[in-house]
Amino acid sequence: MERKVFRVGSVGIGGISRGVHLPGIAKSPDLELVAVCDLKPERMAYAREAYGIAEDHCFADYHDLVNCPDVDVVDISTSNNAHFEVAKAAIEAGKPYCLEKPVTLTAEEADILAKMTAERGLPSMVCFSYRFKAAARYAKELVDKGLLGEIYHVYMQYLQAGGGPSYDLPRSWRYQKSLTGTGALGDLGCHALDLVSFVTGKDYCKAVGHADTFVHQRRLEEGEGMGEVDVDDFCHYLMEMDGKTSANFSVTRFAYGRGNYQRMEIYGSKGALVYSLDVTPGVDELEVCIGSPYDRVGAFTKLPVPDRFRTDQMQSFADILNGRGDGMAATIEEGRRIQHALDVIIRSAEEEKWLPCR
Repeated sequence: MERKVFRVGSVGIGGISRGVHLPGIAKSPDLELVAVCDLKPERMAYAREAYGIAEDHCFADYHDLVNCPDVDVVDISTSNNAHFEVAKAAIEAGKPYCLEKPVTLTAEEADILAKMTAERGLPSMVCFSYRFKAAARYAKELVDKGLLGEIYHVYMQYLQAGGGPSYDLPRSWRYQKSLTGTGALGDLGCHALDLVSFVTGKDYCKAVGHADTFVHQRRLEEGEGMGEVDVDDFCHYLMEMDGKTSANFSVTRFAYGRGNYQRMEIYGSKGALVYSLDVTPGVDELEVCIGSPYDRVGAFTKLPVPDRFRTDQMQSFADILNGRGDGMAATIEEGRRIQHALDVIIRSAEEEKWLPCR
C-alpha cells in the first residue's frame, strides 16, 4: 500500500502543540504542516517563523482552517473548552482529526463526537501520550500474554509539584472550570485512567472519588489582581474494573519535588510489574516479579525495554491515516469512555458515594 502525505491544519499553538504536536508533524515523512489557528497573533508568528507557514494559512477562526481546501486532517490542541466545537467542525467537514485530552468538558459532548465519527467512518486519535511510552507498551504485552495471571490490584500514582506555592503559577485556563472542566483530575487523572485501562485491557465499572482545592486564588496571567480557582488541585479515587480488579489512583499537582512522576503497580495471581516514569527525569522503566521462587523473596528485576516498543505519537497518527496503525493508539471511542469515568469521579466526590461508570 502506497503511503500518502497528509496536509495538517493545527488548531491551538500553545505549550503542548509546540512541545509535541508541531515537532512530531515536522519529523513525520507522512505529515506536512500547512496551516495553523490560534487566537494569539504571537503564536501564529511563532508558527510562521519556526515552520514556514504562509501568512494566508494562519487563521484566527478555526472554521477557516477546517474548511481550507489545503487541509486534509485537523490537529487539535486547544484549551479543553474548545475541543468539542473544533472536533465537531472537522467531522462535519469529513476530515480525520487528532485531539488532545480530555476529549470534551462532558460525557454528553464526548458521546456526540464518538457517534458522529463512527457514522462517517473517520479515523481519529486521542492524544493519551503515555500509550506511546515503550515501557508501558512492554507492560501491556506481558499482561496480554497472561504472565501476571488474574489481575487483582492496580495502584497508580501521577504526581506533579507545579501547583505548589514555590512555583507561584498564574491562573491559566487549566485553573478555570469553564475552560478546563476539571483540574488535576482532567489534566493528569485522565492519563492515569487511560494508562491503567490500556495496560490491563480492562474497562471501569464504578468509582468513588475525593477531590479538593488547596489554593483558591491565583494571580491573573494578564494585568494585576487575583482570580478564583474553581477546579481540583488533587483527586484520589478508587475504581472497580472488569473482573472485579480493584484500582487505586492518586493524582495531584502538590507533590513536592516531583516533576512528571508516574508509578503503576499491577499485582496478579502469577506475577507483578511496576511501570515508572521520571524516577530518572524523562525515563520510563519497567520492573517485574514473575513466578516462584521470586515471589517469596520479593525479587523485582528491571527489564531492558526492546526497541520494537519505541514509537512516536504523531507518527502513530500518520500510520492511522495511512491504514497502518498498530491498534494501540486511543480512538475517540476510548476517549469517550474515559470522559464518562471522569464525570463519574467528580460526581462521586461531590456526593461522597460509589457511582456506576456505565
